[in-house]
Amino acid sequence: MSRVCEICGKGPQTGNRIIRRGLAKYKGGIGLHTTAVTRRRFLPNLHKVHAVVDGSPCRVSACAACIKQGRVKKA
Repeated sequence: MSRVCEICGKGPQTGNRIIRRGLAKYKGGIGLHTTAVTRRRFLPNLHKVHAVVDGSPCRVSACAACIKQGRVKKA
């Protein structure tokens, strides 16, 4: 299954998961120190919905943002 919205084309994005250790300076510590940086993926919030495409009902994979904005015409 493709993790891409069939309406807007939104797909997975990459980013970092940053792990910090220590107490913040404003809380009385010596500051936060980064101990690890690992890659992660941000996946779109996809739903399988019955929608009308070109006049015929079919199942499409649409993100929650498209469903909320009304871009998906439900069958």
